[in-house]
Amino acid sequence: MKKVYRSYAKVNIFLKIVGTRDNYHELLSRFILIEELYDTMWFEPNHGISFDIVGDFECDKKSNTIYKAYEALLDYTPQKKIVEFCKKHKMMVYKNIPKQAGLGGGSSNAATFLKMVNDALALGLTTQDMSKIGAKVGADVPFFVHGYKSANVSGIGEIVEEFKDDIPQIKLFTPEDIKCDTKEVYKTFRKFFIDAIEPEFAKEISHKTSKEILFTYPPLKLNDLFYAVLKKYPEFYEHKLDGWFLSGSGSTLFKVK
Repeated sequence: MKKVYRSYAKVNIFLKIVGTRDNYHELLSRFILIEELYDTMWFEPNHGISFDIVGDFECDKKSNTIYKAYEALLDYTPQKKIVEFCKKHKMMVYKNIPKQAGLGGGSSNAATFLKMVNDALALGLTTQDMSKIGAKVGADVPFFVHGYKSANVSGIGEIVEEFKDDIPQIKLFTPEDIKCDTKEVYKTFRKFFIDAIEPEFAKEISHKTSKEILFTYPPLKLNDLFYAVLKKYPEFYEHKLDGWFLSGSGSTLFKVK
């Protein structure tokens, strides 16, 4: 009987840029897992000559985060049994998490894939091992590897610290007409807004619960990328933004139910 895994979404309660590291942005952010929104993933037998990924993806295979996780896994532990297993099993993904929406769907898929292969082949990789592998794929992957319901994430995403939280019920809204390109949003932020970063404020709110934060501060104060998203995608103004917070680099907005 096939084992089906859930690959959950996330939102950023706050996302503050606290510095830069070459072309990367150092952040401090509160991630919470959205357990009611998830993709499902499972392996099915395959007779291919390479690792096949089946799902509603808009990118080619080598650009897929799951394939990048496969390559990063082989770089970390180049075992023939991983290659053979992935030739004999195709990765099936049923997508529910919207794409380019700031909900971490691709990163979550990559993290879930690492857990699935680790389980299937009894590789013995620790959470820290998989987090290190995942960090090579994307900044959000380590959070999903850890599987915490709430965590403070810092550095360029590689530092994940569980947070004992008071998590509110969250309502999501993802505009169908706007797809946010994360790289473009960060480029816009660095060009126009980098001088306004608030490292001390980020540290201050990192000690507060998610519920306290959302009931205390306005949306534009909590996500440093919000101004960049509005500048890059002015069509956002066509939506009612009052009381809605931005997750990640967008386009998903959320509020407390």
